[in-house]
Formats: sequence, structure tokens, C-alpha cells
Amino acid sequence: MILPLELHRQLSRMQEARRQTQLQLDMVDRQITRRMTALIPSLLPHRTHYRRGKAPNPGAFLERYRSELAALTAERQPEIDALSRKLARQDQAIARFLDRHREAAA
Repeated sequence: MILPLELHRQLSRMQEARRQTQLQLDMVDRQITRRMTALIPSLLPHRTHYRRGKAPNPGAFLERYRSELAALTAERQPEIDALSRKLARQDQAIARFLDRHREAAA
């Protein structure tokens, strides 16, 4: 029989591994956000006045922003997917561990 202290240590290790995976996923998200923030000045229109009576297209900035964001996200998508799958597996393992040992304690 596993002692309650050992069960607690095992659960703590599993939860810490899950926290580390979540931190890695958050770090990827922050890196994408930081790169997009740095790109914003280059996405803004270069002229601020009307040219030949034609108003600047207000949706053009959002279109360029979305396309750049999609490109950056697609670049990191395999890493995001792998970390998301790992996180899901860790959540399942923690849930199974808790279910198994709750039944044993009852």
C-alpha cells in the first residue's frame, strides 16, 4: 500500500509537470503577442492624408493584422498542438489518479 505522504508527493509532481506545460504554452502565446505588437507600426498606413479625394480603407489595417497573426500562429501551430495534447494527457492522468485514490481511501 502506498502511504498518504507518498500519494501527496506523486500528485504534487504531476501537478507541477502540468503547471510547467501550461507555462510553456503561455510563453508561446506571449511570444506571438510580442511579435505582433512589434509588427503593428509596419502594418499602419504610410500616409495620413487623403490622396486624390480617396479616403484610406479602414479595414485594410485589420486585414493585414489578421493575416500576419495567422501566419505567425501557423508557424508555431505544431508546437501549440503538441503542448495542448500534452496538457490534455496530464489533466486526464491527474483526474484518473485522484479517482483511483479517492476510491481506495473511501
